[in-house]
Amino acid sequence: MTIKLLYFASLREALGTNSEELALPAEVSDVAALKVFLAARGAAWQALTQSRSLRAAVNQQMAGPDSGICDGDEVAFFPPVTGG
Repeated sequence: MTIKLLYFASLREALGTNSEELALPAEVSDVAALKVFLAARGAAWQALTQSRSLRAAVNQQMAGPDSGICDGDEVAFFPPVTGG
């Protein structure tokens, strides 16, 4: 399965990229498993599993940890944004 990943705000800066396409192993079938899979890449990627405030969206719909992901989906990760 191949998905498109988008990273926003401070997460984009920490990871050094704003998007990528990624082929996933079969066992990565929901947002929680995707975060763990990506966190295994190293230190900067650990933010995906360590931040309680990190949000995710699948195909532009807010998604929880148990939200499924399928081939061709777009998954976005972003920290909450506040205004002032």
